[in-house]
Amino acid sequence: MLLGTPGKIVFRFHARDLHMVLGPAKNGTPVRYTVKLDGTAPSRDFGVDSSPDGSGEVRRPRLYQLIRQKGQIRDRTFEIDFLDPGVHAYVFTFG
Repeated sequence: MLLGTPGKIVFRFHARDLHMVLGPAKNGTPVRYTVKLDGTAPSRDFGVDSSPDGSGEVRRPRLYQLIRQKGQIRDRTFEIDFLDPGVHAYVFTFG
C-alpha cells in the first residue's frame, strides 16, 4: 500500500499488453494515476483502463489493462505514477 505521494513503479517488459492488479485506498477513495511508455504518454498504445494521455483511476480491486501496443512488440519501459495515497498494487500480468 502506498502511504504517501508521490509513488511510482517503473518496469521493463516485452509483451503486447501490460496489466496490473490494483485496488483503491482502504476507505474506497479512488486513486488517480498516469502511465507512460518509454517516458511519454501512451498515445495510441493506451489500454482499456487508461487514456491516450495516460490518465486513469483505480476505483475498485481488479485487473487493469494499462497498455495495449498497436505496433511491433519490442522491449519497452512502463511507468505508473500514483497521484493519491492508499493504492494497493499486487501483480503485473502480460498478454
